[in-house]
Amino acid sequence: MAEDPGQTSRVRLAFRIGYIGTSFFGSQYQPGIRTVEGEIESACLRAGIISGRKDSGLALSGRTDRGVHARNQVLAFSTHCPDRAVRALNGQLPYDIWVNSWAYVPDSFYPRYDVISRTYRYYYSRTPSDVSAMKAAAGLFKGTHDFRCFARVEPGKNPVKTIDHIEIITGKDECLLEISAQGFLWHMVRCIAGALLQISEGTLTTMELLYYLSGECKNKVKPASPDGLILWDVDTDLDWQEMTIPNLKTGRIIRKSEELLLLGKVYSLLLSGQDEKP
Repeated sequence: MAEDPGQTSRVRLAFRIGYIGTSFFGSQYQPGIRTVEGEIESACLRAGIISGRKDSGLALSGRTDRGVHARNQVLAFSTHCPDRAVRALNGQLPYDIWVNSWAYVPDSFYPRYDVISRTYRYYYSRTPSDVSAMKAAAGLFKGTHDFRCFARVEPGKNPVKTIDHIEIITGKDECLLEISAQGFLWHMVRCIAGALLQISEGTLTTMELLYYLSGECKNKVKPASPDGLILWDVDTDLDWQEMTIPNLKTGRIIRKSEELLLLGKVYSLLLSGQDEKP
């Protein structure tokens, strides 16, 4: 990468970022509370990469709710110091946000609208009782539908969306929903995940599901917990260059995951009320 251009030249960069959403009040900037965009802006200001969020056109490819995670979210901003941005950004970000690759993009690039598709994965906390029913019902979501019964539809938003891919994937001790589309409504993926779980439990029928997909419902589907939802990938046609995630950051994430696994075991022991011997 060339040295930073002078202050008369500004370059627009895109980054693929990941984050653990547990400690964030969502991705979108909100004054006075911890958000992904807020932490990114603070990191960029500390590094002298940008002068402000609005002036730099700092934006993400999609909004994630409180507690939702990301593996490959797309970030973009304009800077006079692209070389410094690539070198310094990972070091300035907190441990629960990291950057894994970067790319040059046109000045007009806006990640909210200039990506091809988004893929989410929802990991269920336990294997549902009737996975076969979930797999059959998942296919009903594919294609174009009115999803107003599966989302919080903001004023002026079109509730009609097209699902390009949806699949229930099972493995050893895990079950997940994978779903792809150009765009989603607020809470849409979590509501679909919740509806499929209800199908498995027998509290929602296929006929009721089809009725909801027609856009007719008295009560909307309740969204599943945000804890299991990951913005898995954002499809672009960009030429990504890999970046190294600092060892201190990855080490802290690993230690945190080990602590959570231990906490889960402690919870199970407390609920069992039984002695466990090695």
